[in-house]
Amino acid sequence: MALIFHSSANPVAAGHVLGESLVGEPWNGARPDWPLQPLRAPLLSAGSTPWHEAWLVDSPPLSGESEGIRWRRQGDQLFGVIEIDEGPDVGLQAASEAAYARLFRLLDAQGLPHLWRLWNYMADINQDQQGLERYRQFNLGRAQAFEGASRCVVGRVPAACALGVRSGPLSVAFLAGSTPAVPVENPRQVSAFLYPGEYGPRSPTFSRAALVYPPGQELLFISGTASIVGHQSVHRGDVAAQTRESLDNIEAVLAEAQRLSPQGAFALADLSYRVYIRHAADLGVVRAEMAGRVASAETLYLQADVCRSELLVEIEAQGLRATQAA
Repeated sequence: MALIFHSSANPVAAGHVLGESLVGEPWNGARPDWPLQPLRAPLLSAGSTPWHEAWLVDSPPLSGESEGIRWRRQGDQLFGVIEIDEGPDVGLQAASEAAYARLFRLLDAQGLPHLWRLWNYMADINQDQQGLERYRQFNLGRAQAFEGASRCVVGRVPAACALGVRSGPLSVAFLAGSTPAVPVENPRQVSAFLYPGEYGPRSPTFSRAALVYPPGQELLFISGTASIVGHQSVHRGDVAAQTRESLDNIEAVLAEAQRLSPQGAFALADLSYRVYIRHAADLGVVRAEMAGRVASAETLYLQADVCRSELLVEIEAQGLRATQAA
């Protein structure tokens, strides 16, 4: 039941696809049979749009739809996507709470209670709406859904990212399974779920990274990582320094993951990356900083807004390897 990560400008062939992200604009294609998250953000690299990132499995998965969630399951692994349009009667807080409440009901029904990784995208993430920044509204709705489903909001929480796109619905994709993820925190940073009240009425509900163990494999998911030390943004206005600080944070997470993993160390060059850049004109600077640290590791660059308006770049990463025989 091995997971395989596919990343290419070439469409995924019909077959054993658990789920997919389609990165870049424009996208006007027909939906495939599997759950697909359109990432509505301009692609700044790779020379082609869209870009296909898919999770493949080695036997036919079971497909379904539940409360607007398109999902596929193979064995004890499940990928799903839900999108909720906001309207005059549904703001981002309500959409976030509804999306996560439906997600938790699906996991309970499938007997796969453990969230591993989430990808959250929303329009106008830094905009104030009814006196509260939209990202903070999202955090409030997410935390309410976690608590409504009797889920932890501190400690054992999944890896995640939350980015702003130009338009479109709230879009949430997720990987889940039967075994719990091992949360990984960053000693250079306050855990996001412990942020002080100055960052909103509810703290973000995610771990800095997560180690996951499907049969015969180890996956490391590193959440969206930015230029934050402690709980404060640093290097305001300096995209090069913010990129270096973000990579320093990822290295600190890798050191902590090594301490928790029985499989030994991941290196920066062992991972694949998505890099979200607020201003497209900063691509050259960010790419140069990345090249100096991650060598030729697969890296996708997109234009998107980061959860704090002063942050200019955010980096997420993942690594996958077979576990060593006992």
